[in-house]
Amino acid sequence: MRPLAELLRPKNFTDVCGQEHLLKDGGALHALLAGRHLPSLILWGPPGVGKTTLAHLLAKHFGFAPVSLSAVMTGVAELRKVFATAEQNPPLIVFIDEIHRFNKAQQDALLHPIEHGKIILIGATTENPSFSLNNALLSRARVLTLKPLTIAHLEALLSRAEATTGPLPITHEARQYLITLADGDGRRLLNAVETIHATGVVTPLDVAALSQYLQERTAFFDKDQDYHYNLISAFIKSMRGSDPQAALYWFVRLLEGGENPLYIARRLIRFAAEDVGLADPQALTHAVAAAASYERLGSPEGELCIANSVIYLASAPKSNAVYTALKDAQQSLKASGSLMPPLHILNAPTKFMREEGYAKGYQYDHDTPEGFSGQEYFPDGMTPQNYYHPVDRGFEREIRKRIDYWQKLKEQKKR
Repeated sequence: MRPLAELLRPKNFTDVCGQEHLLKDGGALHALLAGRHLPSLILWGPPGVGKTTLAHLLAKHFGFAPVSLSAVMTGVAELRKVFATAEQNPPLIVFIDEIHRFNKAQQDALLHPIEHGKIILIGATTENPSFSLNNALLSRARVLTLKPLTIAHLEALLSRAEATTGPLPITHEARQYLITLADGDGRRLLNAVETIHATGVVTPLDVAALSQYLQERTAFFDKDQDYHYNLISAFIKSMRGSDPQAALYWFVRLLEGGENPLYIARRLIRFAAEDVGLADPQALTHAVAAAASYERLGSPEGELCIANSVIYLASAPKSNAVYTALKDAQQSLKASGSLMPPLHILNAPTKFMREEGYAKGYQYDHDTPEGFSGQEYFPDGMTPQNYYHPVDRGFEREIRKRIDYWQKLKEQKKR
């Protein structure tokens, strides 16, 4: 029996659920359909949003019978056979699913046939093409971005499925839960419909019962794809933007997606040093303690410790002054080279070194009334630099006062 997703595959563009931004008047696909030429395309989007469907509808619209290949199953030898066919009757539409799995040699093999009009490539990928496809291939194809299906799209798709299979034996709440679990993936929704009907139940399933049958899925996440980096980016920037509510949401998304909590904890340590800095000197200690606590407790108890740190860091005053100061100091070193320290701050354990001027003129800061000598510590011949500029937030306000005080004393001692 054919899968439900295959039975319900749209036969024309009007039956496509979602992707209005491409199909509406003025959209990229609408403009293509109005013309006479089909360029090579890369269809980029998450699973179950219609990439394969659109590829076949496009081929049909332009009067082609596409050759469908899977990047997982196809090597260069198989590609050459396809190219030989294209030589006999060009152009040939070649649809390659999961094209991001092609290595560089396989991608390069596509260049010449595309360039000479032998084939029209339509590739489908769930990974960001700018990372997964080489520039030469991208320059010969147009990238179209597909979006996850909305709740309204999924509801329409579910109604269409029920018109074929019959009403689902689930409560209204379970129906909404089912749509939520699909997470924008139409194929996943239709697979779940098949699973529910296969149970043979008659009494409507509630949310708890439905969850048992479907083995409640986790949010879409793949540590080998750019979705992983998108979630991490959202998590870090929510904390940087001092939004603990959003930061908690992305933290849970990462956990539910299977991310290693210790990886998250390590990112918190980096965040504490880079984005909070000395605006709250306790932030780094807090982040390190959260990581150590998780190592001792494990999941799920240790996740609460990390959540504590997420909220603490998101609500802490922010400063990247230390991060910027380090970068500036590193750049300064590249410009100045390996200059020797001034002799007056070098130790002189031998008579020879004292005769050479080592330690001569050094002032022991603790012997001064203010505990501050005001001496220079940069190499001779190098203009003293100001790398660290504390912000007027959190504890750095106090640091700024201290630096300003020391600078004032230094100027007084020079008079």
